[in-house]
Amino acid sequence: MHFIPASIRGPLFMIVSTGSYLVNDTMMKLATAGLPSYEVLFLRGAAAALWGFPLLFALGYGKQIPLIFDKRVLSRNVLELAAILCYVVALANMQIADSTALGQITPLLMLVGSSILFGERIGSRRMALIGLGFVGALMVAQPTMQGISIYALLALGNAALAAARDLAGRRVAAVVRGMIVAISAVVVVLIGAGAAHLVFERWVMPGAHHLLLMAGAGFFLIFGHFFIFMAYRVGPTSAVAPFYYCFTVWAVISGLLVFGQFPNTLAICGILLVVGSGLTIVSLDQRRLAVVA
Repeated sequence: MHFIPASIRGPLFMIVSTGSYLVNDTMMKLATAGLPSYEVLFLRGAAAALWGFPLLFALGYGKQIPLIFDKRVLSRNVLELAAILCYVVALANMQIADSTALGQITPLLMLVGSSILFGERIGSRRMALIGLGFVGALMVAQPTMQGISIYALLALGNAALAAARDLAGRRVAAVVRGMIVAISAVVVVLIGAGAAHLVFERWVMPGAHHLLLMAGAGFFLIFGHFFIFMAYRVGPTSAVAPFYYCFTVWAVISGLLVFGQFPNTLAICGILLVVGSGLTIVSLDQRRLAVVA
């Protein structure tokens, strides 16, 4: 990956991560039409584990598998578990536009956390561009926000926990491979989803199409976990976090290709605002690196 310029490596990884997560979410959304939410999470985790462990050995990381249970890796992934348990319940009971919009506070929380915990400077221009990206994301999601419910609070909880997860990921030792962290997340969520299913749901026998959807979701989930972790490892938070807003862009593409929902004029303007603010941030970073060089 060293052939990718340093200034765009983190943002590019975040774009790939959000796209991978969105493919996973689309398949999960299709599967939850006939299966309980936590059962879907459990089946997806099982599929991801079946993909992931052979991939670890193929990459030559077999000796690092015990690091799946490293204290800092587990701390990050317990937060991942808490976030996804909140998200899947909110998604099942809210309009997707509302849950998506509430999730857009994650980059802002990440920036505040990075400034407090790691002393990372943001700068007024970056903050203004990040604010424009947030506005653009809301223009795409177009939430109704018909009252605050427990599900809206769960969606906010997901956003806060996702930010905490990524901040915790910054503390994982550099010797731990990104794919190890990704498979650890799969294992932790698999166990947690299985426990939640046993407590709150009754097993429904999945059909062949459910299993195919979960196989696909599990595959893309691994790369979502991997690239979001690597994005914050290789790039400064102020440059990477705004590209989390690309999730809304991928959501529009999914809605168009899978559900036949064409974005309206406001959403198209929002996409342009998200993309424009992100590209401007990358341009600022490239100029800063050029000056330092």
